[in-house]
Amino acid sequence: MYGQAYWDESAYYQFSLSQIEDGIEDPTAELHQMCLQVVDRVVNDEELLHRFCIPELFWDAIRASWLEGEPSLYSRLDFAFDGIQPAKLYENNADTPTSLYESGFWQWLWLEDNVNRGRLHRNCDQFNSLQEKLVRRFSEIFQYYCSGREYPPYFYFSCVKDTDEDRGTVQYLEDCAVESGIPTQFIHIEDVGVDAGGAFTDLDDQVIELMFKLYPWEFMLREEYAPAITQSGAKFVEPLWKSVLSNKALLPQLWSMFPGHPNLLPSYFEDQLHRATESKLVRKPIFSREGANVAMLSEGKLDQGTPGPYGEEGFIYQAYYPLPRFGHNFTLVGSWLVDDVPAGISVREDQQWVTQDLSRYLPHVILG
Repeated sequence: MYGQAYWDESAYYQFSLSQIEDGIEDPTAELHQMCLQVVDRVVNDEELLHRFCIPELFWDAIRASWLEGEPSLYSRLDFAFDGIQPAKLYENNADTPTSLYESGFWQWLWLEDNVNRGRLHRNCDQFNSLQEKLVRRFSEIFQYYCSGREYPPYFYFSCVKDTDEDRGTVQYLEDCAVESGIPTQFIHIEDVGVDAGGAFTDLDDQVIELMFKLYPWEFMLREEYAPAITQSGAKFVEPLWKSVLSNKALLPQLWSMFPGHPNLLPSYFEDQLHRATESKLVRKPIFSREGANVAMLSEGKLDQGTPGPYGEEGFIYQAYYPLPRFGHNFTLVGSWLVDDVPAGISVREDQQWVTQDLSRYLPHVILG
């Protein structure tokens, strides 16, 4: 990516079955259910909706999206995990998680290739059922919204222009939908229009009824066209209720509801900092992507910040818990869910303490 190594086959990460099942898979399932409990509380609490920086115009629509059970496709929980201590949740990428193409397709291809060439033991496996689960889930979502219709609509797929990584991810997901028999179309977010009746339309003025968008809800809810989101009748993947999980306000709310949980780090809103007893905290913007605008708060002083455009809505503070280091690299484990079920992992490396968009991707195996 941009002249830098991204997909990296110079090494791989080896896990035991117990490390995967007990250390990652089970905590992922439990934490996800805890996150859903947070959603249920937030959508029914105006003070919390304010804390989560969700525009008031959308409160009723988000609550309705949750109560109606609009289906979700996927999420990714990011963990600090050294294979020995309990995995610690850094954040929940619940709306626009990337590295899915690499995780679901490329690392599985790498495993098969290396086993067939004798470079890996034939007993090597991988925690990776992403692609089959995505294909099945797309079929279920399409049936949920379109069953019984004689002429089902196109399932649109969208991302912003000039984003190679996002475009690749969306193409992969569209391929998964096509494999499940769904009629699809692609359109860039910037090319979506709004007609006189308030419906979203494509470049041929066809109404968009169902769309997968790799574009964060926190951006969409603040765009000029935002009022049309609730007026257009269009349905989105991920659904509106995912806007509760896709910002860092989730972290202090989780800690408030489940204090002391072994897979959580103490986390605080800015007005709760007086409760913190930790000497080091990590400051994260309520809305951000790819490790941008993250800084260290040590003995009350900020340092070691990463650049970026985020932070206008405020910050949360999370207890400092360093990523494990293997050689010269800090390593982050991303644990994927599809249809609320753990489905695989991704491993990212960086020589910096914060994982960012160009951090290298390495495959993994299970052996032993």
